[in-house]
Amino acid sequence: MNDIKALYDLWKKKAVLDSDLQDELKSIEGDEEAILDRFYKNLEFGTGGLRGVIGAGTNRMNVYTVAQATQGLADYLNEEFDEPSVAIAYDSRIKSDVFAECAACVLAANGIKVYIYPELMPTPMLSFAVRRLGCSSGIVLTASHNPSKYNGFKCYDPRGFQITDEGAAKTYEYMKKVDMFDGVKRMSFEDALADDMVDYIEDWLKDEFIEAVLNCSINPDVVKKSGLKVLYTPLNGTGNKPVRRVLKKLGVEDLRVVKAQEKPDGNFPTCPYPNPEIRQVFEEGLKMTEEFPADLMLATDPDCDRVGIAVRDNGEYKLMTGNEVGAMLCEYLLSQLKEKGKLPEKPVVVKTIVTTPLISAICKEYGAEMADLLTGFKYIGELVTELDEKGEADRYVLGLEESYGYLTGAHARDKDGVNAAMIICEMAAFYKAQGITLWQFMNTVYEKYGYFFNQLDNYAFEGAAGMQKMADMMEALRNEPPKEINGSKVVWVGDYKTGITTDGATGLPKSNVLSYRMESGDTVIVRPSGTEPKIKIYITAKASSREEAENKLSVISESVKALLGIE
Repeated sequence: MNDIKALYDLWKKKAVLDSDLQDELKSIEGDEEAILDRFYKNLEFGTGGLRGVIGAGTNRMNVYTVAQATQGLADYLNEEFDEPSVAIAYDSRIKSDVFAECAACVLAANGIKVYIYPELMPTPMLSFAVRRLGCSSGIVLTASHNPSKYNGFKCYDPRGFQITDEGAAKTYEYMKKVDMFDGVKRMSFEDALADDMVDYIEDWLKDEFIEAVLNCSINPDVVKKSGLKVLYTPLNGTGNKPVRRVLKKLGVEDLRVVKAQEKPDGNFPTCPYPNPEIRQVFEEGLKMTEEFPADLMLATDPDCDRVGIAVRDNGEYKLMTGNEVGAMLCEYLLSQLKEKGKLPEKPVVVKTIVTTPLISAICKEYGAEMADLLTGFKYIGELVTELDEKGEADRYVLGLEESYGYLTGAHARDKDGVNAAMIICEMAAFYKAQGITLWQFMNTVYEKYGYFFNQLDNYAFEGAAGMQKMADMMEALRNEPPKEINGSKVVWVGDYKTGITTDGATGLPKSNVLSYRMESGDTVIVRPSGTEPKIKIYITAKASSREEAENKLSVISESVKALLGIE
């Protein structure tokens, strides 16, 4: 553990670049618990980069922790690449623009060329820029869907997906050697621009991204004819301009935007949890449906890499889960490509291990290969890259994860809310033309393949004590694996940290995840979040009817909660 008092005194003396930090440090003087939480550890740098609460201290997101991470990245890039370059994007979060400029100044001072977007941009547009500009790395300042007190620093591989375990480990080793006050090289942003070390990304690159997304459409003529009504909210984030631009070009003529959530605002005043997985983010939009009865409501998270939907059915709006949207997209894409004679010879669909097994059943129907990878879209991006490098990118049909992340083209190597919003609208228009709502379409998918119902339980454990509690839970499960869950015998166990399962090795990178499959066909997966102080429980109930599946989910959830000792 860090020397708390010494660090606190050092920060009071040296953290002068941002007056907000000094104000905060003075406000917590004498509060041992508050000081401990800010200094008991350093923010960890992994394949997700950094993520934490904005504020003063080594365990906070601020100009010093961002600069230290950037200096470590600069040292790594200068060692690994000749004349390295980095693309930078940022979202609407508090201080995202400040942190982006800070990173650019550190990189430029280290002789690394920087390309930065002149305004906030979605994360997938950063992935696109890294590859299109031939950069050695990329940085996006975002905390995705976390509450407003969070921000983050995501780092990218030159191939456009989030930095690999190996690259992250090397960067972290360099980063740990950097004194965040005296070991960081800096120059002013104005000097970096004048010295041609920083360039703004021009509009032609944005235009190319939009065209690449539009090229993913498989039924481009259906939307305008359908009269689809769409209500969209960017949740005060980055999606507003690119999503509206793509949908307009696609032919969505009846589109309205939720005014209270239209403009960038890192405080997220009407949606404290700007997460398209939860119904609360749709409440402002629902108020508008009395005058504008939209067929489809779309919500993209602040960095616009994920999208959630609510659909109108018999006058009622129903929120669809990420698994359901993914299953509908899989069925729609594979069935339509087959019908048009455009299904590749060996189609590939890629999902994460916590995403519904319903995808496997759909892939089997159409003769598609399904790859099951660890949680984290970087693994999907890596597989897309491998296909592309072999000249087989056309085999790739869809990448998806249960947390509302989708990608249907090889233009980006990260989940893309702009692309997903377009394909979802096209799918909704296609079925509307047949007199079918997306809710009805999902029911036909269930009837065809069986009811695979899913539930994600999140349990938060804040601070140092919370992190230890989660570690203890995982250790207890490893030491004494459950023999049954909800009265059904556990027939298969997968420990992704050791890479060992009941029937052999996982063949995947190591990850702190435990998976259980029961005799009943139900599954439970347990993992601590890599980006939030939470432990996540993924439950799948397999049943022959909606009612049976819903009942099983509730009972399994309580059973797992008791197993973990969560009150």
